[in-house]
Amino acid sequence: MSETVHTAPALPTARPPGCPFDPPKELLQAREHGPISRYLFPGGHEGWLVTGYDLVRSVLADPRFSSRKELMRHHPLIDYGDIEVPPAPPGEFLLMDEPRHSRYRKPLVGKFTVRRMRLLTERVEQITAAHLDAMEQAGPPADLVTAFAKPIPAVVICELLGVPYEDRGSFQENIDMFLGGEATDEELYAAYLATQQYLAELVAAKRANPTDDVLSDLLDSDLTDEELRGMALILLSAGFDTTANMLALGTFALLRNPEQLAALRADPALTEPAVEELLRYLSVAKTFTRVTLEDVELGGQSVKAGTTLILSYNTANRDPERFTDPHVLDLGRRDGGHLAFGHGIHQCLGQQLARVELRVAFPALLNRFPGLRLAVPAEEVAVRPETADIYGLKSLPVTWEA
Repeated sequence: MSETVHTAPALPTARPPGCPFDPPKELLQAREHGPISRYLFPGGHEGWLVTGYDLVRSVLADPRFSSRKELMRHHPLIDYGDIEVPPAPPGEFLLMDEPRHSRYRKPLVGKFTVRRMRLLTERVEQITAAHLDAMEQAGPPADLVTAFAKPIPAVVICELLGVPYEDRGSFQENIDMFLGGEATDEELYAAYLATQQYLAELVAAKRANPTDDVLSDLLDSDLTDEELRGMALILLSAGFDTTANMLALGTFALLRNPEQLAALRADPALTEPAVEELLRYLSVAKTFTRVTLEDVELGGQSVKAGTTLILSYNTANRDPERFTDPHVLDLGRRDGGHLAFGHGIHQCLGQQLARVELRVAFPALLNRFPGLRLAVPAEEVAVRPETADIYGLKSLPVTWEA
């Protein structure tokens, strides 16, 4: 083992004012010391912070590194003490290993294929146009988060899962509570219970009257109502929050990079690579955790069984050994292969849906409002704290020539 292994400091809870797109400097400095650093969790547990692209990717593909919830006893910012962590509830497959993971993911894979998601393009275009119409009719200024970024993925995932759109307000609020990084333990528990109750009622309603949606399609399987409820929770939260924050933060990044924005407006063929570059550059799903199931060697370091690792997606996607000029937003970038959707068996199930939504929504917004600009100084745009599971914006005040 190396005698001079870098020890990373405690993870920051906020990004410096005026630097909303770059990973926190503490993470970037850790990457400069090497792709893996020691990390001391609150409570004194020793773990590792993995910041390099190749190492993060290798961990994600290696079954010796577990996603099981009951093994996640150490949080980067919170000392859980001796609290016993229970296994993930039935259906919540993101926090499971094989074979439980495949029981829930496998029935869903065919429903989120590239072909099926591309067939949704026309409907996504209609939903996007309707919200842009409403924005235009209301006139400037507008909060792009509430007028555009949140409602588009909310409508899409509601329709896919068969959630009545009139119910969207409550689940949006609860998902914001889960993932926004500012709720108290009591608020989190209340939001979780309320969402579970709602989904239990939804599954029961589908049992009684199946409709044409993903949730109803799963009723023919041997999945229990409890399992369906857990799967629906994962799909709702993942299908809504990540895309909403990509739309808001991505628009902010484009407005702060006018040359890139002008290039995208001038060339529709740039849309697809632009979306991939924004995914890499912003990495809204910024960190994930794994626990070793056995002793392993990683990046030249001996990692003992039961050790917790923090995987930094946002520094992996800014790794200078993988990407040329990694801190530059370059919509014409050709060195793809980002990890924004993860890698391995837990790679994002809904990534093709997210791509369709982003490829439709960004050009539609920019074409509808050619003079779109920030309505406040960039430093005043409210971002989520680093404690949020998904990074993004609380609001994005914009204006345009009416």
